[in-house]
Amino acid sequence: MTQPPPRRPRKRSATRSVTLSDVAAAAGVSAQTVSRVVRDPLSVSDETRARVQAALKATGYVPNLAASNLASNRSRTVAALVPQINASVFADTVHAFSTALAAHGYQIFVGTTDYRPEHEEAVLRSFLGRRPDGLLMVGTRHTPGTLTLLKAAGVPVVETWGWSGDPVDLLVGFSNAAAAAAMVGHLVERGRRRITFAGRHTSGDPRAAERLDGYTGAVRDLLGGEARTVDAGPEPVTMDTGVALLDLALERYPDSDAVMFSSDVFAAGALQACVRRGIDVPGRLAVAGFGDFELARHLVPALTTVAVPSALIGELSAELLLTRMRGAAVDVPHRDVGYRVVAREST
Repeated sequence: MTQPPPRRPRKRSATRSVTLSDVAAAAGVSAQTVSRVVRDPLSVSDETRARVQAALKATGYVPNLAASNLASNRSRTVAALVPQINASVFADTVHAFSTALAAHGYQIFVGTTDYRPEHEEAVLRSFLGRRPDGLLMVGTRHTPGTLTLLKAAGVPVVETWGWSGDPVDLLVGFSNAAAAAAMVGHLVERGRRRITFAGRHTSGDPRAAERLDGYTGAVRDLLGGEARTVDAGPEPVTMDTGVALLDLALERYPDSDAVMFSSDVFAAGALQACVRRGIDVPGRLAVAGFGDFELARHLVPALTTVAVPSALIGELSAELLLTRMRGAAVDVPHRDVGYRVVAREST
């Protein structure tokens, strides 16, 4: 009996999109396995994942997320709200956060608040309309409207870059006040007695306010003196503002022997101004920052600052959210990542 010739695979019509079955056939696995790789890549073996991902690339398959979201009531997205993205510390946190989530099939969308609490509320309201499965917030202080939105969202929330005795939900951060106090302690150990704090105290940045509180308390406890502060007001977080803050500090407190800035960005601008003007750092004036941005160790002289594990904040935040988004309980919902004073040439 003559066998019929084998059937050739039917060519896909130019108007028919690639389906899950097409990818499964190309990879030699089931459609269910392809779906698992798309939804949660780490849920399958390395060999199977590699085959499916190669088939996805070869076929040009793009999952219909809209249909999947409707069916599962999950968006496979997480929203992150940060003050600004060009600051390396926040960029490091977002990058580590995104990388950890992507390994499990989640994507993030990022919004910037520009240190304005009312804008944070507006961005959050807009993002919640996209139905994210989780939220990352920088900071632990929010407007009443933002708190209402967070509590009504019905998704896990992780607050970062601060500390609170009453967090909304999950928390990955540290005490900005304690970190600033530690820097004052370092400056006092180096023989400084007339320390001026320079930053934006009225900018809507509660972390800067917490650092001011830490400075004020440490000066009172260690030196028995009054706080010496200068305020940049609404000026942006730029190196130019740092130069302006230096000028304010030396005009108002000309006998200052140290200026402690609330951000490395401010401190970098001030430090370079000192170099240009011939102000001896640290002989005449010690300069310190906060954040341990990459540029801090490359400045001449290198900048003394407070280092915070910014990437670890992103990794732990992703870990906590992933656990909660899977419906599991978190053993330690509040993680203190700590800080350390990094002493360099500027003090």
